[in-house]
Amino acid sequence: MAPNSSPPSTFDTLIDCATLQRLLPAVRVFDCSHDLADPDAGARAWRDAHLPGALHLHLDRDLSSRPLGGNGRHPLPERSRLASRLARAGLHAGQQVVAYDRSQGVFASRLWWLLRWLGHDRVAVLDGGWQAWLAAGGASAAGVEPTPQPGDFSAAESLAETVDVAAVLANVASRERLLVDARSPQRYAGEGETLDPVGGHIPGARCRFHRDNLAGDGRFKPADALRDEWRAVLGPNAPAQVIHQCGSGVSACHNLLAMHSAGLTGAALYPGSWSEWCADPERPQMRGDEPG
Repeated sequence: MAPNSSPPSTFDTLIDCATLQRLLPAVRVFDCSHDLADPDAGARAWRDAHLPGALHLHLDRDLSSRPLGGNGRHPLPERSRLASRLARAGLHAGQQVVAYDRSQGVFASRLWWLLRWLGHDRVAVLDGGWQAWLAAGGASAAGVEPTPQPGDFSAAESLAETVDVAAVLANVASRERLLVDARSPQRYAGEGETLDPVGGHIPGARCRFHRDNLAGDGRFKPADALRDEWRAVLGPNAPAQVIHQCGSGVSACHNLLAMHSAGLTGAALYPGSWSEWCADPERPQMRGDEPG
């Protein structure tokens, strides 16, 4: 699809099913379904049923680079490689992208953040994901989609900030920025850890479970509710003083999306997150709740 056939409206956080139905097929849709316990489950689910025209992007193979043991479970992909992958998937510069998954937006928000990291702001997550699409009577397709004509997408100046492990280590001492951990309270406390070899959290981090961004129906809470909740988490800190992390830099993007949709923009991502941090036993670690 040529760039000048893109819909005029821009969606840069969330999009609902009714709006997406009106915009198809002018938008580029990606299915980001994944299962950390079964890495091929997302691709199988996509082949069984997906939004018409949607292509699957794999968390490990497309949206991450290879873990080397000390750089986290889902290191950021090379910018040029990801941009080329998206262009081969038919993406054009300036084209609206919609990402969805079957896990309440956790993996779709990773693509949302990555596209912003590549300088592309016309990207939104389908609110409620695949389940909401089916409930709304949306059409589905099965099997492998035809390979689209390549697009002209390329990386531009980043719209997203990252910090590295050295900056996070310095912040443990300075506490100049607020570190927010998107994992469950149990994993944050170091209880029942199943994904990483060590349980606990980075000293000074505050827990905000990413699922708390959602209402009971699996959709994101309204912007005003998210704004109130996140302001309570941030306290006196401005959004630009916040660093988000999780286990491997994936669910932290869910928190970034929630803040962005609430108008609280400018926070950074620590991509390596706990899985990188705990790989070095010399880095300080905490279990349980933060003092005070």
